[in-house]
Order: sequence, then structure tokens, then C-alpha cells
Amino acid sequence: MVSQFKPTWMVKNIYDLTPAQLRANGIKVILTDLDNTLIAWNNPDGTPELRHWLTLLELAGIRVIVVSNNNRKRVDRAVAPFNLDYIHRALKPLSWGILRALRRWHLNRDEVVMVGDQLLTDVWAAHHSGVRSVLVKPILKSDAWVTKGNRLMEKVVMWRLRHNYPELTWQEDLDERKAH
Repeated sequence: MVSQFKPTWMVKNIYDLTPAQLRANGIKVILTDLDNTLIAWNNPDGTPELRHWLTLLELAGIRVIVVSNNNRKRVDRAVAPFNLDYIHRALKPLSWGILRALRRWHLNRDEVVMVGDQLLTDVWAAHHSGVRSVLVKPILKSDAWVTKGNRLMEKVVMWRLRHNYPELTWQEDLDERKAH
């Protein structure tokens, strides 16, 4: 059961995912969680670092699509300055939002990766959608109230994952030799 929560990679920060690494792993599309993954949950405007990273990906032809459990108004407000496509009310940990993105934009599962900061929602949904996943550390140590319960359960799941998969460690990049 714990294998359902095992990410393909664990990378400290979403901005550490470079176009070269993504292409080397056949990734042409990033599906990403919004809060505490792409932007801080309490800063819907993003950062200059985010803008730079999105520009690098765009220049490399790598598409970024937000898959968020937030409502349309919240997601639209957050992604509008970046001109990103999105799926709102994704219902993660269910696979519904990811599968909807795959269908809507005619994406090949082998060319997609789901990036998120939560094992119990983002990684689980990716696993059940048949796409690879990247777990990143949350941008902020604090969370919106709806996430705090997940974080407690996540500690137990992570302990179990590390017990079963001792090679599971935080990486600096997507080096295939370190992939799990």
C-alpha cells in the first residue's frame, strides 16, 4: 500500500527542474500543483524566480499546466499573470484532474510529470493516473488550514516509505541514476 505514495523523484524545489533534465527524461509537459509548489499559498502573485523558470521552460518548448484542488477564481487569479492553462477543482488525490488534463490537451502519459508538495494528494493522484511524479519540499513551512491534517499523516507515510525504500532521498536534479 505504501508504494502508492512513492514519488518517481524527490527534488528540493520545483525551480531545480531544468529544461535539459526534463528533456533527458522525455518530459514535455509539467502538471503542477499550485499552492506551496508553484507559488507560496499566501502569495498568489508569485516571484521573479518563478517568472524566470517559466520563461526558461517556455523557450525550451516545455508546457506547464496547473492542476489544483482550488476553485476557479483562486486558480485563475494565481495563474493569469503567467498565462498558464489549468484544471481547477482537480479532486486530488483522485486521478480525475490529471486525467482531465491528459484528455483536454491530448497529452501522452510518458511525456508528462506531476509535480507537487504532498504525497497524499499529488503523488497519489499521479500514481493512479499513470504518470511519473516529482515530490518537492513545500515553498513555505506553514500551510493553509485544509492542508495541516495531511502533513501529519504524511510524516507517517514518509517514515514508512523511507523504511521500505532506503534509497528514497531528496535530490538536486532528475539524474536518472538517482531515480526511484
